[in-house]
Amino acid sequence: MDYRSDITGHEPAIAALFATTFTASEGAEEGALIGTLVARLLAEVPRDALRGFTAWDDGQIVGGVIFTPLTYPDPRKVMLLSPMAVAPDRQGEGIGQRLIAQALDHLRAEGTDIAVTYGNPAFYGKTGFAPVAEATLPAPLPLSHPHGWIAQSLTDAPLTPVKGPAACVSPFTRRELW
Repeated sequence: MDYRSDITGHEPAIAALFATTFTASEGAEEGALIGTLVARLLAEVPRDALRGFTAWDDGQIVGGVIFTPLTYPDPRKVMLLSPMAVAPDRQGEGIGQRLIAQALDHLRAEGTDIAVTYGNPAFYGKTGFAPVAEATLPAPLPLSHPHGWIAQSLTDAPLTPVKGPAACVSPFTRRELW
């Protein structure tokens, strides 16, 4: 397995992986929504802000995770993990967990203070994420499933309240994503 942090030149394959994965698990409408979101993230978010990590096996992309900044009037650097995908025929092999662990190590080395995501606590809990209240870490838009708002400190300090409000990158400003 080859884990990469350089996504340049692989944008169409990355967007296709997300569309295929979400179509298989959530249906065509969700696949199109997430495929479009990823294409927009890769095209619109400056590369010095976006962090993309991929897993490749025998020349084929089998996993991907994207991080973008959440900005607050707080000095800490916060990155949003969203979305995450592993090819449907490769799920259950630990690819996603290894990909997230390597991505978090990379972000930690860059000085990121907090990683947050909006997803399944059971899955993301395996990589250190835990539920967090919106009073502690405000979300940029109203959450339809607040129990899925999970985060972790990437420093030695515990996660303490972050001063809000939060702002996300433009492709995430669609309510149906939250």
